[in-house]
Amino acid sequence: MKHAILGATALALLATGAAAQEVTLGRFFGDCENAGTDTKTTVGEPCIIQSIINAADAQLEGISVNTLPTDWGNYYDQIKAAYAGGTPPDVHVMHRHRVPEFAGIGALADLTDDLAAAGIDPSDWEAAALEAVTYNDRIIGVPMDFHANLWHINMDLMDAAGLVDEAGAPVLPTSPEELLEHAAAVKAATGQNYLAADFAQFPLGVRLVLALVWQQGANVFDGDTATVDTAEARNAILAVTQLFDAELADPQLNYADSQQAFLNGEAAILVNGTWVVDFYASEAANTETALSNYYAADFPTLFGDGATWADSHMWAIPAPLKANDPETYDAALQVLAFINDHNIDWARTGHMAVRSSVLESAEYAALPHRDEYTGTADIARDTPPSARYGAIQDVLNRELQAIWLTGKSPDDALADAQLDVQDLLDR
Repeated sequence: MKHAILGATALALLATGAAAQEVTLGRFFGDCENAGTDTKTTVGEPCIIQSIINAADAQLEGISVNTLPTDWGNYYDQIKAAYAGGTPPDVHVMHRHRVPEFAGIGALADLTDDLAAAGIDPSDWEAAALEAVTYNDRIIGVPMDFHANLWHINMDLMDAAGLVDEAGAPVLPTSPEELLEHAAAVKAATGQNYLAADFAQFPLGVRLVLALVWQQGANVFDGDTATVDTAEARNAILAVTQLFDAELADPQLNYADSQQAFLNGEAAILVNGTWVVDFYASEAANTETALSNYYAADFPTLFGDGATWADSHMWAIPAPLKANDPETYDAALQVLAFINDHNIDWARTGHMAVRSSVLESAEYAALPHRDEYTGTADIARDTPPSARYGAIQDVLNRELQAIWLTGKSPDDALADAQLDVQDLLDR
């Protein structure tokens, strides 16, 4: 799949018969067919990332960037199959939580000694960003963002329920009991649900429950020991299921449906990530969208300590490429440098930037809604590093969905999850 947009240098190379150095790129984030090359005006993750890639394709001399078609839902299955078949993309995106799985088997190239020559300065990365792309004291990727779960808020519904303070900020719950009270108030005042999230498809419900577990000082595993079946996990689950039981939230919504319910004005709160802030702001400005007064808030603290699920995106290069194809490897590094240079453009999504120079810039401070969730970086959490992260998340998603979709008891679900997670950690 070649881009329709080619840079002047690439056109000149074609005219003289010289071929541009192709760099294949694997990514998720969704499709955007008409992104163009303007990195300042696109909206939403799919189009913003594709505009950056298109711009790299157009502006990097002698390099052609070919975006490979991939699906978010089975992205890692596709990437692992490509590695197994000896045909991984020259550059591909991945999450921090997947580093132990890939770097642990030597799949990712060591970039440490090659970044400076490519124009990438790791000293400009935030300490947490550098840590995210470091494995065994070597840099194996280029970070792109920090992302986390927020509470996306319809302020009109909150105002109708009396849940807006004198300063115009939303009043958020500080305990599971207050959560239920606020939800009931929204229902009574508006007839709409209080909270929506993807409880039936991707592991958004898992991330919500994990945040509430972390707020109690617990986790779902510690080293090689599973700690799923705990009182803290029961407390976290109850905080969510009480909303279902009172018909103040719908457990059967998937990702698309939960988002649409929020945009339709059918839920006061949507639990989703930083990646949709600019999209929801754009939708709120659309007079045809029911959501018109939008706010992005830090995830509230319902238990003792603030915590929300968080992760980071990064870009990696396969180790075999560095070992066997130095020309393509050098071109791939230039693509990573281009993406790194456009960190402010990617941050327009709502994600938190990883470069200190960007975070300290006036342009970053001026991004819409950014001042509403300044506390998120301080409460960002995740499980410990594990090569089994993906499989553990799948177990938790299966068992939690069994609770709210099929009526499985929390005791049985947690007991089963405990056994399965321990089995994964023992492998």
